Amino acid sequence: MTKHIGFILNIFAIALFIPGILLPMFSLDMTLSAGIGTSLLNTDIVNKELSLIGTIEELWLDQRVLVAILIFAFSICIPILKSFLLLIAYFKKHTLLEKRLVNFVGAIGKWSMADVFVVAIFLAVLSTNHAETTSAHQLNIFGFNINLQMSSETLSAVGQGFYYFAAYCLVSLLACQVVQWSLTAKPSELTT
Repeated sequence: MTKHIGFILNIFAIALFIPGILLPMFSLDMTLSAGIGTSLLNTDIVNKELSLIGTIEELWLDQRVLVAILIFAFSICIPILKSFLLLIAYFKKHTLLEKRLVNFVGAIGKWSMADVFVVAIFLAVLSTNHAETTSAHQLNIFGFNINLQMSSETLSAVGQGFYYFAAYCLVSLLACQVVQWSLTAKPSELTT
């Protein structure tokens, strides 16, 4: 029974993973305002929503190849590999292969904690929410004093992808743990 629960949790984790990497994980809006006298000029510096896949693509295009590869490996490849191996293990019931696959998934599960690291990075990005800077200057041009005030504001918000991906991380860890518990319950029944 425990093994079936692990299988169902693994399927549920996969269902959370797909929107977790495709839906926007966060949005970022940076606005610059400049005021000269009574006139005010506003412009958006950055206004974007990025999913995990979109972030990897943007990092790759910005020549941040190592970071893009690490995020791709730890947040896309390892989770897919874990889920695939747990599915194979489920159908290889009571075999030595099942036990080896589950043990391997448990071992790489420690590496896939980078999933959580990626979510933590997004949280760090979001900590800039409502960061505002203002500076005032007085310019003297041809004997005229002109007051110049510049300000910038950064707004960020979590997107749906963040919640799906965070839920995937938790459900995936639980699924792996439940499958490992199911193997320790009856180790003598294994066949080659």
